[in-house]
Amino acid sequence: MSRGKVEIDDDRCKGCGLCIEACPQDVLEFSDDFNSSGYNYVTPENPEDCIGCGFCGKVCPDVAITVYKLQKEGV
Repeated sequence: MSRGKVEIDDDRCKGCGLCIEACPQDVLEFSDDFNSSGYNYVTPENPEDCIGCGFCGKVCPDVAITVYKLQKEGV
């Protein structure tokens, strides 16, 4: 079960890849698509592996990533 959720604003992403390198769980990868500015943006490929650490969002120079910590059920 995922402990975090990562959302990427595709139109803000410029495809630098810093978030991919920063992710300890290999959640992110480059999309096969391009955004409205012509950049090959990053997308969560393995969202279920997200631990909610937020490293990806901290290194994003375009502020295109939001990370949410998910609460455990029954808490």
